[in-house]
Amino acid sequence: MSRQSDLTGGVGLLVPELVTRAHRWAGLPGTLGSLLLLFGITFVSCCIVVYRERYRRLVRHIDRIPGPATVPIVGNALQINSDREELFNRIIASRKLYGRHQGISRIWNGLTPYVLISKAQVVEKILSSTRNIEKGRDYEFLQPWLGTGLLTSPASKWQHRRKILTPAFHFRILSDFVGVFNQQATVLARKLAAELGNGTGFDCMRYITLCSLDIICETAMGCPVYAQQQSDSEIGEIMLNRLQKLWLHPDAVFRCTSQYREQRRCLDILHDFSYRMIGERRAMIGATKGSGNFDADDDDGTGWTGGARKQLAFLDLLIEASDGGRVLSDADIREEVDTFILGGHDTTATAISWTLFLLGTEPTVQERAIAEIDAVLGGDRTRPPTMRELTEMRYLEACVKEALRLYPSIPVIGRRLSEDVQLDDYLLPAGTNAVIVVYQLHRDPAVFPNPDRFNPDHFLAEGCAGRHPFAYIPFSAGPRNCIGQKFGALEAKAVLVAVLRQFRVEAVDRREDLTLYGELVLRSKGGLKIRIHKRE
Repeated sequence: MSRQSDLTGGVGLLVPELVTRAHRWAGLPGTLGSLLLLFGITFVSCCIVVYRERYRRLVRHIDRIPGPATVPIVGNALQINSDREELFNRIIASRKLYGRHQGISRIWNGLTPYVLISKAQVVEKILSSTRNIEKGRDYEFLQPWLGTGLLTSPASKWQHRRKILTPAFHFRILSDFVGVFNQQATVLARKLAAELGNGTGFDCMRYITLCSLDIICETAMGCPVYAQQQSDSEIGEIMLNRLQKLWLHPDAVFRCTSQYREQRRCLDILHDFSYRMIGERRAMIGATKGSGNFDADDDDGTGWTGGARKQLAFLDLLIEASDGGRVLSDADIREEVDTFILGGHDTTATAISWTLFLLGTEPTVQERAIAEIDAVLGGDRTRPPTMRELTEMRYLEACVKEALRLYPSIPVIGRRLSEDVQLDDYLLPAGTNAVIVVYQLHRDPAVFPNPDRFNPDHFLAEGCAGRHPFAYIPFSAGPRNCIGQKFGALEAKAVLVAVLRQFRVEAVDRREDLTLYGELVLRSKGGLKIRIHKRE
């Protein structure tokens, strides 16, 4: 007798016993109880059959894609669940070894497949879709921290939230933020001055991360914060460790670990701060409405009128849009505030740090950037730049873009496909986890000649001509791109101007000696060490 027959016979013997027990438990008449139990068994069986067929179809199509050999059940988990120093490099190596010319390869983390993509034409089919906008499976590990805010929310919720948040990034609001950028960047320059004469160098990312955190907290909530910095690092470490270790993925297992308890402690600190600020701003807005200085329907979307400073538009707009909790609860607002703080300080700080480090590796490029700054701002190095002046600095902007090409703050982007996608010879079934390897996409020699060289000319007018629109996507692309990319780009220029007006930068380490961590953001293991010299 076959295994299928054994299973069928066993179920046949089991049904009468289940019916008898169901009668005793529910006290139902025999016929009705039998029908309900039969319906339940049929429903569960159908679900299993449908799931099994869908999974078999997924496996059939995914395994046609080039990729490393797998171990039954484990897949490639033994290869990719490695130390932090190895993980990112192994993902990049897999893309180079398999499907390099097609721009697509696959790996299996246990029973979950990931399709790695790094060609612009293939990336476009994924990111330009208005249907395939669900974030990838691994974004779920951010939900204890961020809930389902704009970064992690499902498609239906994301569309509603995006409409609410878009006015907070109006051009006129960004212009008002320049004052905050300049103020905090000036503080950063004063702190860096303490490192003059430090011949061994220092990690510039430590300083810039604090500066960026002050900027994002003040522009979002009116309060620069220092105490959260260590908590941010701890929660990031916990999420990364869980992401890498397959056995910690089920919530039931993770909740039994000491890391879960540490995660709860860190999150309590972060969430309590956010809720406190929401309460204070809600009370302030309530008092301000009576004075006539707040109008949710004003022209620029900030809500502030009568010449009042429009510095807190992000949180103010969310509170006003909440309609007293009927549209957005305090928990909803907290999700977006926490998402804004994460997306607005860590990614931007990383971009600024890489730009500064790379300028320190290329003195000629650095001198050209400094010359542009001096030409735009004149000889007075204490006068803060205006929005218009920052916009005029095209070469400095090209330096930031080139840094983001070589070292994108977000090195990979994930999507969970809602419908089938045909990619030339391969079909990606609905349910596939598509991973855009931005780091490798940006180093395609067919698009960027000599791709490992730091060359800002890639982003001047001639260098951009004819380039595929999805060949460079540091802020993602398509309908679910980064809503705050203009905010981040403007902040980066303001901070770099403040530093380069006072100092020349020299990189301590060679780029080829760096060990990259492709985590929530792209970091270097030992930080980004530079030396600074006072400009004459």
